[in-house]
Amino acid sequence: MAVNTSWTRAVLPLCLLGVLDAEEKNYGYALLNRLGEAGLEGVKPATLYPALTRLEEEGAVEIEWGAGEGGPGRKYYRITEEGRKRLRRDSAAWRDLNSTVASLLGDLTGGES
Repeated sequence: MAVNTSWTRAVLPLCLLGVLDAEEKNYGYALLNRLGEAGLEGVKPATLYPALTRLEEEGAVEIEWGAGEGGPGRKYYRITEEGRKRLRRDSAAWRDLNSTVASLLGDLTGGES
């Protein structure tokens, strides 16, 4: 089942922080692949890179240039301590929202969630 693209855009920063927290650092294309493997298929570079830029501007990620594999250099993204704080805060808020929505949907469908 495809995920609603507006929902994906809304949770993309949280998902990116989660991926970057689990890995030391990563570059854009690898992040796209990792998101796809996790079930967020269809995230486009035109959506990914602006989200990463906003996270960098907000101090949640930092950029490091590294050598590419046989080509030009790559931009690697790494979560910062501020990003980890945001990840913890936003993860808790996401769990609360998810619980509320599941409860409402259960109520609306006669108890089936």
